[in-house]
Amino acid sequence: MRGRFGPAAAAAAAGLLALAGCSAPGSSGPELKVSGAYIPQPVLADMAAGYFTVTNTGGTDAKLTSVTSSFAGEITMHTTKNDQMSGVTAFTVPAGGKLTLSLGGNHLMLMDLKRKPRVGDKVSLELHFAKGSPIDVRVPVKPATYRPEG
Repeated sequence: MRGRFGPAAAAAAAGLLALAGCSAPGSSGPELKVSGAYIPQPVLADMAAGYFTVTNTGGTDAKLTSVTSSFAGEITMHTTKNDQMSGVTAFTVPAGGKLTLSLGGNHLMLMDLKRKPRVGDKVSLELHFAKGSPIDVRVPVKPATYRPEG
């Protein structure tokens, strides 16, 4: 009896291994990392901007759908084109690519701040994606004149 089920079991095992190869790390879902996050010290007491880069080394796009923080009553996502700022409902982080939020481009607006942040403070943000778990980021407050290298 063992010989009769041996080839079938081997074929089933080979099939499972082949399927497992299809979902290997880097080829299935998004793999996200946040870097370069900062908030320039705001001029106004109740509003600030936020910037960072999300790198996706995974095999599928990720969609950033919202950002929340206990530090701000509301956080909205914006893009700037031709000196015109407009709100967006999501940003795509392409597979094998990056989403960059930077001065003069895509960015966050933090409104109804609990208090005006000072240089050296760290603000906690929670990035929410259409699929997967949120990412917590501790964002340093930098001088208003700060410009990242690169």
